[in-house]
Amino acid sequence: MARSTGLRGTVFFLLGTLVFTLACNLSSTPTVSPPAFDPTKVALEFQATQMSLQLTQAAQNVAEVPTQAPPTPAPVLQPTAISLTQAPTAVQAPPTADVEAQIKNAKVLVYENTDERGIGMWIQDALNGMGMKFTQTGSYSGHFMEYLNSGTVYDLIIVGAEDKDTISGEFWDVINTRLIRDKAAMIAEIWYLDTEANGPISKVLGGCGIRYDRDWEVADSIYWWDPTHPVFNEPNTVLPLLHYDRYWASQTGDKIRIGSGGDATLLAGLSASPSTNGAVLASCYEGRVIIQTFSDHDYHQEDIIPLWQNYIHYTLKNHFAVKP
Repeated sequence: MARSTGLRGTVFFLLGTLVFTLACNLSSTPTVSPPAFDPTKVALEFQATQMSLQLTQAAQNVAEVPTQAPPTPAPVLQPTAISLTQAPTAVQAPPTADVEAQIKNAKVLVYENTDERGIGMWIQDALNGMGMKFTQTGSYSGHFMEYLNSGTVYDLIIVGAEDKDTISGEFWDVINTRLIRDKAAMIAEIWYLDTEANGPISKVLGGCGIRYDRDWEVADSIYWWDPTHPVFNEPNTVLPLLHYDRYWASQTGDKIRIGSGGDATLLAGLSASPSTNGAVLASCYEGRVIIQTFSDHDYHQEDIIPLWQNYIHYTLKNHFAVKP
C-alpha cells in the first residue's frame, strides 16, 4: 500500500515538471505580427496570375488544333502541240487587194484623135507616165469599134475626141452597155454635145445625171468647184486652169448642167463659185466616169497631163471597188 502511494506521487511530480517546462517555453517564444496589407502588390500579383493563366490556356488551345495538310497546288497546263497540217480554227480574212497594182495592170482601151494633127498625144503621155499598158487606136474609129465589140473586158475606156473627127451614134450604145454590164470606167473628152445630146449619148448622160447646157466658143479660165476632190489631188496636185493658150479658134467645148437621175457631181466650171450649170467637168457612175467638155490643147501641157493621170487613177480605183 505504501509502495503504490509512492509511485503515484512520482507520476504527479513528473507531470508537474513537464507542465512547468512547457509554460516556460511558451512564455519565452517571441510574438510575430502579421504583415501589413499592400493593395498595389496584391493587384500586380493578381494580374501576373491572370496573364499566366491566359498564356497557359492559349498554349493548350494551339495544342488542341488538328494539323491540316498544306493546300494542293493547281495543276499546270502544258501547251498542246499543234500539227502543221492541222487546219486553223479561226478563218483568216483575205488580204486587202493592192489597188495600185490593179490600176497599173488594168486593161485600157484608148481612142485619141490628135495623132494626125501632130499636136501631141497627151492622153497617151499621161498613161506612159504612169507606167501603164494600153491599147491605142489613134484616130481610127473603126478599130476602136472593133475593140469595143470584142470579147475583151476593158477596165477603162477613154474617148479623146478633141479633134473634129467625132465618136457618135452607135459607139455610145456599145459604151453604155460596157458601163452597165462590165462596170467599166470611162473618161470622155467631148466638145460637141450640142449636136449629140439627143442621140445615143443621151443614155450615158442620163445615167450620169447631167445634160447639155449651152455651147462654148473659145477657151477661158476654168475654176475647181471642189478643190479637195481626189480628181485634183491624187496622185497629183493640179491647180485650176486659170491660164489658157487657145489652140481652137471656135467650138472649144460645151457647158453642162445637172440633170435628172444619176449621181453626177459638177467638179469645175467657168464661174469662180459652184453652180448647177455652166460646168465643164463632171464625175458620175459611182466615180467610174469622168466627162470633160473642154479641149485639152487650149491649156498647158504641164497642167493637162497630170490632170489626166488623176482622171485615170480616180476612175479605175472606183471601178475596181465595184468590179464584178
